[in-house]
Amino acid sequence: MKSVKISLEMAQKVKDFVAVTQNYECEILLKSGKYVVDAKSILGIFSLDLSQPLTVEIYCDDCNDLIEKLKKFEA
Repeated sequence: MKSVKISLEMAQKVKDFVAVTQNYECEILLKSGKYVVDAKSILGIFSLDLSQPLTVEIYCDDCNDLIEKLKKFEA
């Protein structure tokens, strides 16, 4: 498991983030405090407090390219 801190303060960033994560078969979770949602679910993401930094948890062996793509969302 690898984790990355990101920020999704605008609706367009959420849309772009989901577009990236949907291309991967592995499990990707998004955490905000005690809440955890599927990072591929746009509705789940909007249920989180997006004013705070979020943690992306990636459960995949080969995820270096995904981590590279997530750099544009880093907090």
